Amino acid sequence: MASTRDIRRRIKSVKNTRQITKAMELVAASKMKKAQAAALAGRPYAQLMADMLTALGGSVDESFHPFLAQREVKTRGILLVTTDKGLCGPLNANLFKLVTEIKSPAKFYVIGRKGAQFIARTQRSMVADFTVSDRVAFKEVKAASEFMVAQFLEGAIDTIEVIYPRFKNTLIQEPVVRPVLPLLSLKEVIATSQADSGIVRGAQSDDREMLFEPSAPQVLEALMPFFVNRYIYQLVLSAKASEHSARMVAMKTAKDNATKLVGELSLEYNKARQAAITQEILEIAASAFAA
Repeated sequence: MASTRDIRRRIKSVKNTRQITKAMELVAASKMKKAQAAALAGRPYAQLMADMLTALGGSVDESFHPFLAQREVKTRGILLVTTDKGLCGPLNANLFKLVTEIKSPAKFYVIGRKGAQFIARTQRSMVADFTVSDRVAFKEVKAASEFMVAQFLEGAIDTIEVIYPRFKNTLIQEPVVRPVLPLLSLKEVIATSQADSGIVRGAQSDDREMLFEPSAPQVLEALMPFFVNRYIYQLVLSAKASEHSARMVAMKTAKDNATKLVGELSLEYNKARQAAITQEILEIAASAFAA
């Protein structure tokens, strides 16, 4: 049996760990609420863009836009959205599993240090990695999306896909491969955007006829890059909410395990102390009897 001194040291160490994990849980919970609020704040913008695309769908020939043109896929372009830090459970591991399942030629663009380290460690083709803060500024995500769009238009990649953890609720973050470009049709664009943004078409949707100046094709030409940037931005917001949720749950589990371990160590300490007291009493009684 371990000495009482060693057990006291272990109890102190576990209590310190519990204090740290509790603080990290509270920080992650606060960041998760902010990330969810940011995702909800973008819904009116997504609703208006969906309405505009709906109006444009009947006024333009979709086949002439490069984002809607179908072509042979020789090299896939994949944006991998991971975390910068660990301690978030199996979140990154589930994303990496999706990456390992990709057997066709692909070029990777990464957001998050964990993803960049994984791509480099597995010797996959990484074109660029980007840094996005916890606040997820639009200009940070825009730099990544515009770079990938430029590569797509140049022909360096034939698709733009995003691998990210989709936020469903606090306990569930689903790893998803989301195609972005090329788009099959404006109807698919609208349906996918509304599903990912949590938009429900209803009485508040604007069904009025829209007039476009200078012309519908020119408006579509200008609107599509904005749509791609906003869409990828929305996916990154979802990934950040997933990260903070996973970290909060992982830290709560660690805190609960630490509390349980402290209880077990305290019981062991009391047993060791009682055994030591009993041994001392026996020794005193034995010496008194011998005298």
